[in-house]
Amino acid sequence: MTKDEILSKLRDILFQTFEIAPERVELKTHLFEELDLDSIDAIDLAIKVQELTGKRIKPEDFKTVRTVADVVQTVQGLLVA
Repeated sequence: MTKDEILSKLRDILFQTFEIAPERVELKTHLFEELDLDSIDAIDLAIKVQELTGKRIKPEDFKTVRTVADVVQTVQGLLVA
């Protein structure tokens, strides 16, 4: 899966789960400051990413996620592993 494909799927997830307009979701977008996600939302997002990849995310791998680009990079890492 390419970065653009992951970003597209992530936009869908954020819209369906948190009602965040897809046009607000760019690679540089900060999850907590710009999209107003909180720690519980981050857990929900991690679960959705696990469903997308079919692989378990280690909590320490998701603790450093701050931007949409970080999520994309995490997904890429899981798909390669």
